[in-house]
Amino acid sequence: MIILSCKNIKKSFGIDEILKDVTFNINEGEKVGLIGANGEGKSTLFRILTREVSYDSGEVFIDKNSTLGYLSQHLALENFNTIMDEMLIVFSDLMNLEKKLKNIEEKMNEPYDSSKQEYHDKLIKDYTQGHELYENRGGYIFRGEISRVLKGLGFTEEDFDKPINVLSGGQKTRVALCKLLLIKPELLLLDEPTNHLDLDAIEWLEEYLKNYKGTVLVISHDRFFLDGITTHTYELINGHVNCYNAPYTKYLELRKKDYDAKLKAFNLQQSEIKRQEDIIEKFRSFNREKSIRAAESRQKALDKMEKMDAPDREKNGTRISFHSQIKSGNDVIHVENLSKRYSDKLLFEDVNFDLRRGDKVALIGENGRGKTTLFKIIMEDIKADSGITYLGKNVFLGYYDQEQSNLNLEKTVIDEVWDEFPKMSTTEIRTALASFLFFNEDVFKKIENLSGGERCRINLLKLMLSKSNFLLLDEPTNHLDIMSREALEDAILDYDGTLIVISHDRYFLNKVINKIYELEQNGIKEYLGNYNYYTEKKKNPNRYEGLEEEQLGKTKTQIKEERKKKKEAEKLEKENSLKLKNLEKDISILEEKLLKLQEDLCLEEVYSNPTESEKVNKEILSTQVEIDCLYEQWEELEANS
Repeated sequence: MIILSCKNIKKSFGIDEILKDVTFNINEGEKVGLIGANGEGKSTLFRILTREVSYDSGEVFIDKNSTLGYLSQHLALENFNTIMDEMLIVFSDLMNLEKKLKNIEEKMNEPYDSSKQEYHDKLIKDYTQGHELYENRGGYIFRGEISRVLKGLGFTEEDFDKPINVLSGGQKTRVALCKLLLIKPELLLLDEPTNHLDLDAIEWLEEYLKNYKGTVLVISHDRFFLDGITTHTYELINGHVNCYNAPYTKYLELRKKDYDAKLKAFNLQQSEIKRQEDIIEKFRSFNREKSIRAAESRQKALDKMEKMDAPDREKNGTRISFHSQIKSGNDVIHVENLSKRYSDKLLFEDVNFDLRRGDKVALIGENGRGKTTLFKIIMEDIKADSGITYLGKNVFLGYYDQEQSNLNLEKTVIDEVWDEFPKMSTTEIRTALASFLFFNEDVFKKIENLSGGERCRINLLKLMLSKSNFLLLDEPTNHLDIMSREALEDAILDYDGTLIVISHDRYFLNKVINKIYELEQNGIKEYLGNYNYYTEKKKNPNRYEGLEEEQLGKTKTQIKEERKKKKEAEKLEKENSLKLKNLEKDISILEEKLLKLQEDLCLEEVYSNPTESEKVNKEILSTQVEIDCLYEQWEELEANS
């Protein structure tokens, strides 16, 4: 069944035609990735679907029986609510029903008056019906569901009571996403949902959406994420949509075949049109009545021919190329016993690592662990609490800041670059800007008026021109479309220097990285491979063991000690696993008991007997308290396992 349909949608802003002929259908239960270069109109299309903006012509159909949920950059949150308060708004009906049931329970516990039998019967009937409704709507599980979603997207229990007005922009986006997932609309529109999520949260969201029963339409430049959750890929290009029944990687193959076939057909038709035009011109040149009639006949046939459009081609992408001006020594950086704390929060301690020329390393870890802080310590922008960092011979640093804080908002694009590289000529500057898609009058735009993607390109251009031999890149793919990400990946693969990159883009990490450092509170764990290697190693720690020992050059004593620690950790994990199973068994038994008590309460011999009714009610309450207690123990063990 079609849940969403667009037919011939057109939308212009002034003289700029953004959407020309957007036509597509989405069936119930499908998960569709909407992709396209920055500026193609993906977010505009979403805003049309949610009626935030009007469209010039065409038709939009959304199934009237389906609810629609939209995650955008404009968040409707109550700033003075806590995170938990905001989540509970979703379940306001259940909360009201809960209060109603408690009120009935209080009345049922009042002394029995035989003269009010009808009143007592009504109380029991109302309680039974209300309780059944409460249970069917998930009254006993919604708080657990809230906790599961909040924790899955990176919040801790300590965060639940934080007011929304003290949160960062990224945290507010995560709160809005949590709220939207709890609402569970039949049609879910997500605009870059993986922004502001760490790797664990992205993987959790991916798994959640795979099992989501509704329909999903998602705008994303995260290719790994798209491959993980989507069944269809819709490409918005040159104002209209090309639909492919495949996730991202398969779509790339299909698009190439589709483009080649369309280009061949287009070229054949163009050749035929040219041949017919030459014949018509020749007939006309004879200037005889018979030849002129023949020319007119062929011209009519040519005019009636349904002309093919040239197949869509992507716009020229950013041309990125990193080259170091001076070759560094083999030893690029030495970091020893580094630690950093803010107030009473320890970010990290005992951080040790060495990089050699040519290393391409990803620095990963949970949000708030201090990855950017570590970069700033290396650059000497802030001081470590303890430890040392030492740069090797002829090492020249280049830094990409995800916050774009090193840009002067008052400057124009050309001045921002030229002021940093004053020895370059006008032609050289304009050529460099053009390679990063700043043409003509674009170079005179003020930085403050640029989009996130445009600011990102300015910083990448400055980094390229610096010709540094050691790059620190903090989330360089944020705000970049897929085409620009691919250009950046190719540039890094060809780069002759050394780099450390903070990134949550798993596709990017798989393609360009040969080593991963996982930053934890008590130091760094090293993984000698790309992201797939890292995830496989996390699942199966003994895999590649011999290879790693050989590469790391560890002594037998060190290896033995590490294996001992690993065995101890595995033992603890097994003990936790056993405790979890026992708790789950106990919870299951108590829930069966609770169900039996609730059924007993509906029996005439119970509800008509005030003493027996009170006894059963008290047992229900005590059983529920016991279940809640066991669930708290279960969640604590699950968090630590």
